[in-house]
Amino acid sequence: MAKAKQKEVKTPKIKKSLATPRGMRDILPEEFLYYDYILKTARKLFEYYGYYRIETPILEKAELFIRTSGKESEVVHKEMYTLRTKDKGEVLALRPEGTAPVVRAYIENALFNKPQPVKLYYFGPYFRHEKPQFGRYREFYQLGIEAIGDPDPALDTQVIFLTYLLLGQLGLDKKRIFFKLNSIGCKECRRSYIRELKKYYKKNYSKICSDCRRRLKTNPLRVLDCKKEQCQEIKEGAPNILDYLCEECKSHFKRLLENLDALNIPYILDKTVVRGLDYYTRTVFEVFLEGEKENLALGGGGRYDLLSKSLKGPDKPGVGVALGVERLIETLKKNKIKLQLPQPDVFLVQMGDEAKRVGFQLLEKLRQEGIKIAENIGKNSLRAQLKNADRLNTPFVLILGQEEVLNGMIILKDMRSGLQETFAIDKIIKVLKERLKK
Repeated sequence: MAKAKQKEVKTPKIKKSLATPRGMRDILPEEFLYYDYILKTARKLFEYYGYYRIETPILEKAELFIRTSGKESEVVHKEMYTLRTKDKGEVLALRPEGTAPVVRAYIENALFNKPQPVKLYYFGPYFRHEKPQFGRYREFYQLGIEAIGDPDPALDTQVIFLTYLLLGQLGLDKKRIFFKLNSIGCKECRRSYIRELKKYYKKNYSKICSDCRRRLKTNPLRVLDCKKEQCQEIKEGAPNILDYLCEECKSHFKRLLENLDALNIPYILDKTVVRGLDYYTRTVFEVFLEGEKENLALGGGGRYDLLSKSLKGPDKPGVGVALGVERLIETLKKNKIKLQLPQPDVFLVQMGDEAKRVGFQLLEKLRQEGIKIAENIGKNSLRAQLKNADRLNTPFVLILGQEEVLNGMIILKDMRSGLQETFAIDKIIKVLKERLKK
C-alpha cells in the first residue's frame, strides 16, 4: 500500500509591513544568554576596580551630540535618529553613543563634588542609522567605562588594561588580543598637524573619494579613518601626528606606553587611528582580535579632556572605552564560546485544576531547594506534557493528577528507564535530591 503523502507544514510569515525595521532585530532567549554573560563578567571586573553602573536616558536632546560629536561627524551628519516633541517642539535624539550622556550626567548631578576620578560603566542599547554590517545593527548594545576627573595617563592605562582583562575573562585568547594606539595631541599641537595634513591631501585631491573631499573641509582628521580602497595608499603616505606633538602631549603618550609595556599589553602604533568624534584629545585606541577575517575593531576609546568644559561644566578631563556587544558576541561564537539555556532537572506534569493548585506550591518549594524544573501549566493532557518533557530531555518527570492530590502522593517517572514510583508528596524533594546526585 502506498504511503499517504505527508502534509507539508508551512511556517507562517508576518506581513512585511509589520516586520522589524531594517537594522533592528529581536533578541531571543538563547541569544540573550550572551548579553547576560558579558554584563555579569564585566560587572565583577569593573566593580572590583571601583567602576559602578550608570544608566542615562535613551532619548537625549540632539544638541548634546551636535555639540560634542561635531556637526560634521558621521554620527551627527548621517546616522543620528531625531524626533521633535509635540508639546515644546524640542529636537531629541536616540542616543548614538554613550560618553556624551555620561559626561552630561556627571555635570548635571554634580558628580564633580565627589572624590575624583569618578569611575562609571554602562551597558545598554544605542542607535545609528548606518548600513548594517557584521556585528553592527541600527539598534546595538554598547558596554563602556568612563573615568572622569583626572588627566594622568595611569587612567588611560587602566581603561586599556580593563578592556584587555575583560576580553580574556570572556574566553578570548589573550595572546591574540592587541590594541592599535595613537595620540592626536591637544588643540595646540593638532593645529599645526592639520595644516600639514590638508596640504598633503590637497596634492592628492584627485585620487581621494568624495567623502574624504568633504571631510577635508569639515573635519580633516577623519580622512585618516576612511575605509575605501582608493584612499588606503594615500592614507599610508600621510604625515604622522606623533611628529607634531607638543612636549606635554609627548610626555603623556610616553608614560602611557611605558605603563602598557610594564603590563605586557600588546599594541602597535597606528597613525590612522583618530576615532570619529570631535571630543577626543591625546590618547585614542581600538582593540582587535588577531586572525579575524573581517579585521573589525571590537571597540575603541580614548581621552576627552575638553568634553566637560564644552558642555559648560567644570574643566574635568576624562578617558573611556566602548565595546560593541553584538560584534563581541559574534566573535565569541566564532571562537567556540557556546552558551546554552539552563537544562531542567525535572518536568512537572499536572492534570486538573486541583493538581495545578498543588503544583504551584510544589514548584515554589522546588525553586527554594535549587532544583531546576520545567512545566506546562496550561495543558491538561498527559501525553502532550510528557512529549514536552521528552523534547526538553529532562531525566525525571513528576506526575500529579486528581487521585494523587486526594491521597497526598505524587508519581516519579525516570525518563531513561521508564520506571514509575509513587511517593508521599512531602517526601518527594528528598527523593529527587538523592536521584539527581546519582
